[in-house]
Amino acid sequence: MLPKADLLKAVEHRDCLARLLDQVEQALKTWEVVYSDFLSPPEQAEAQRMFQRLSDIQIAAWGGYPQAERQRLAIARPDLPLEISDMPLTLLQVAGNFMFDPASHRDFLGAVLGAGLVRDKIGDIMVAGERGAQVIVVPEVAEFLGLQLTQVRSVPVKTQSIPWSELRVRPPQQKDLVTVEASLRLDAIASAGFAMSRSKMADLISAGDVRVNWKTITQPSHALKTGDLVAIRGKGRLTVGDVALTKKDRYRVNLSRYG
Repeated sequence: MLPKADLLKAVEHRDCLARLLDQVEQALKTWEVVYSDFLSPPEQAEAQRMFQRLSDIQIAAWGGYPQAERQRLAIARPDLPLEISDMPLTLLQVAGNFMFDPASHRDFLGAVLGAGLVRDKIGDIMVAGERGAQVIVVPEVAEFLGLQLTQVRSVPVKTQSIPWSELRVRPPQQKDLVTVEASLRLDAIASAGFAMSRSKMADLISAGDVRVNWKTITQPSHALKTGDLVAIRGKGRLTVGDVALTKKDRYRVNLSRYG
């Protein structure tokens, strides 16, 4: 029996992790590969920490392309082969003429949820400007969406499965930079990395819009360290590289920004 109470102690995404533990028990019992629904990056990070405590199970994560934010987990005993290419995923094209009524990521997500799906069944949504969007889903909902998703905003759309060779994602843009700061405070480092004023960054942090290692941090004074990841929705991600102390006792910080 899994020590569920201990594993779920003080976790943020308790319901999600409880479902994953149920699937772990299923994988152990059936000797089969079990697949989770889509997990958000914070859920993935917490799940990874939990699975590190389980020696009799292995996992693999995949969301359709290397930099996918939302991913499914394959869960199995260590002696079973796990191939990310076997992950059950379907790519949908939501095609329409959005030239005169542009739709955002939020609009497409709202339309999919409005069709009757829950968020766990939906992976990444790639907006393709005036042509519509591509949506990654679990295979069992593809036919349903093909019938039910017929409009986004005021625009009629046609929703259908397409081959993965037609996936269109923009490669992540990486920018490396160096900043010298008096401290390793989150507001100081992040404002330099995201090229915005420190006061604006402090407001974003206080509002709960900034995550460090996928945990929401609301204190601008939070100290960063090498290896930390800072994420702001809609603005990309920032990783903290090497940190060195200058002769004037300031911090020279290497940063990499992705967005």
